[in-house]
Amino acid sequence: MHLEKIDDYRWLIPRTYKAGMRTDTLVFANEKLLEAIRRDQSLEQAANIAMLPGIVGRALAMPDIHQGYGFPIGGVAAVDEQHGVVSPGGVGFDINCGVRLLGSSLTRQDVKPKLRDLVHQLFRDVPSGTGGSGHLHISDGDLNHVLEKGPRWAIEHDMGSEADLDHTEERGCIAGADPSAVSARAKQRGKPQLGTLGSGNHFLEVEYVDEIFDEQTAAQYRLAKDRIVLLIHTGSRGLGHQVCTDYVAQLDEAMRRYDLHVPDRQLACAPIHSPEGQRYLKAMAASANFAWTNRQCIAHAARGAFKRIFGEDTHMPVIYDVAHNIAKLETHTVGDQKKRVLVHRKGATRAFPGQPVFIPGSMGTASYFLLGQEGSMRETFGSACHGAGRVLSRSAAKKGATAKEIQKELESRGIMVQSLTREGLAEEKPEAYKDIEAVVDVVHNAGLAARVARLRPLGVIKG
Repeated sequence: MHLEKIDDYRWLIPRTYKAGMRTDTLVFANEKLLEAIRRDQSLEQAANIAMLPGIVGRALAMPDIHQGYGFPIGGVAAVDEQHGVVSPGGVGFDINCGVRLLGSSLTRQDVKPKLRDLVHQLFRDVPSGTGGSGHLHISDGDLNHVLEKGPRWAIEHDMGSEADLDHTEERGCIAGADPSAVSARAKQRGKPQLGTLGSGNHFLEVEYVDEIFDEQTAAQYRLAKDRIVLLIHTGSRGLGHQVCTDYVAQLDEAMRRYDLHVPDRQLACAPIHSPEGQRYLKAMAASANFAWTNRQCIAHAARGAFKRIFGEDTHMPVIYDVAHNIAKLETHTVGDQKKRVLVHRKGATRAFPGQPVFIPGSMGTASYFLLGQEGSMRETFGSACHGAGRVLSRSAAKKGATAKEIQKELESRGIMVQSLTREGLAEEKPEAYKDIEAVVDVVHNAGLAARVARLRPLGVIKG
């Protein structure tokens, strides 16, 4: 595929690239990242999303883009609310996979002597792994309240405070969620998993502030050099996965009824205001609310672990919690007009001006705290990337160094890792991901989000 270079950080797939494209696709990357991106089919997928009925502006590919289901992971598309479609593939199977960053009153010097105890306590208190059940045992009625109310349910059950909601996207609850739109199978899968981390690329990471780039913003969030923070990365677990599975099948059938055509069946979609489209959006909202509650419950358990090791006066406020697999109705300027659009962000995070943006690195490398900039509103419907992005498949990542060797190498760098399975470590080794420094450099220099602080890992919990 030939890309037209706009500048050092932007490349264009013109709408003339293939028949059916309704708009151009804008790719954010530098030359080095493009080499990695070209190894899979993600650019073809980015061109395909430019064919969605009702798409407005350009289709977008973030610098962490890699091949996904239908949409590439790192893909963004906005569609007109009145004439556009919703596509479950544009949200993904892990609905509202996202990240929550907790601050703390602790320093690196406080934590280092007790790091092993802390990691063991976190591993005990926050269940992880494929499938799996948590420590919370909730009724069917409780689950419906979680799907409707989000983390407010957890707060009503003494797991956190109102201040947590103040620093959560959408205050942790998308309006219009309908538990009846979530299948019995999805509820059955999700019910025992509330408060669990899961597996794959999900993690709990004890980090310290390594470098500050924006002193004023860092001070606003009480971040100082060597301050300890906790990054939580997980989503809606089996519940969200089942919702996506259910609705991809339903919307695939609906496309025939509405005479819709897309280049890939994984882009199955339905008009936003159709009964099928509305039902998916209600189920997606319920799944998103479940995910925010899941991170709320994990945060509560993690706070308890810290208090056991460092004392009851340990304070861990939410800095921010943001989704990066979601579709949301928002108002944006398209051309010279303000429009209501449904923004699909898959492996992409909201980056409104002044909003915290978190870009986790791979296990063992840095993560970044950035602040959304005005440029995101002009070019990306207020979006930025969500991580480093894979360059190796999970099967390819398992080849080479063993889990034991990876763990030993990380511990030689002062990073303690505890994982439920050896496969989890091998699949997530640092070499499986793009260079986080290059990814952040593109986002920063393209004016989508500005660097505030770099965070380095001390302790990692994996499924």
